[in-house]
Amino acid sequence: MIPNIKMRAVIYKLLLSLFIILCGTNVSAQDFGSLGLPALTSSLDANGDSTYSLSLQILVLMTVLTVIPSILLGMTAFTRIIIVLSILRQALGTQQTPPNQVLIAIALFLTFYIMNPLFEVLYQGSINPYLEGVKSAQTALTEATNLLKDFMIANTRVDTLNHFAEMAGEGPFEDNSSIPLSIVLPSFITSELKTAFEIGFLIFLPFLVIDMVIASILMSLGMMMLSPMLISLPFKLLLFVLVDGWAMTIGSLSATFVVG
Repeated sequence: MIPNIKMRAVIYKLLLSLFIILCGTNVSAQDFGSLGLPALTSSLDANGDSTYSLSLQILVLMTVLTVIPSILLGMTAFTRIIIVLSILRQALGTQQTPPNQVLIAIALFLTFYIMNPLFEVLYQGSINPYLEGVKSAQTALTEATNLLKDFMIANTRVDTLNHFAEMAGEGPFEDNSSIPLSIVLPSFITSELKTAFEIGFLIFLPFLVIDMVIASILMSLGMMMLSPMLISLPFKLLLFVLVDGWAMTIGSLSATFVVG
């Protein structure tokens, strides 16, 4: 029991230290030393900005790496793309073709393509200056967050954003920077879900018509034991190839986003 108690105490101290850093509190080295963690220190430089020890930076970096998938899913164009591609596969009736790995790869590449201008601004304006020591970590993080927030707000429905603001009891807001992430994030992901299903509905309609026509023809011929899906699949694939469906879908999907 004693080793477990000591281990829990160390974990609690690490979590407390990380919580203090994430809250933006300036904590001196003596304060961390009193917690028994002299390796996790922060201090003020000549400009008054907070600087953190290497071990603390590594701890924060490892924590950020664990939430990168959530950031990719919730703060980029990935959600809308993967939902539309999944509905398209269902409309074609091809079961697991393309497989999930291929759909995820397409969604990732398309996400990077759509958000490349924003990523370039993030790198040039926040990441690169921080790596060169021109900007502090807090300043770079704030600027990067504001850029992502502008992207999310630009692609969020106004009524959805107002709905979450009313539920939180906040607003009206002067500008985008004054809207907290606690409102922007759920508004953005909810708006993305609604938009993705609307696009999926429009994609599904022509394939549904083909299924209905084939089913009516088979019923009129008395072939009720023959699956309409089996007969309509080649016609749906032919139609999709003739109209260059993949290029049309991906191009139209990319045009639905507002970047910059």
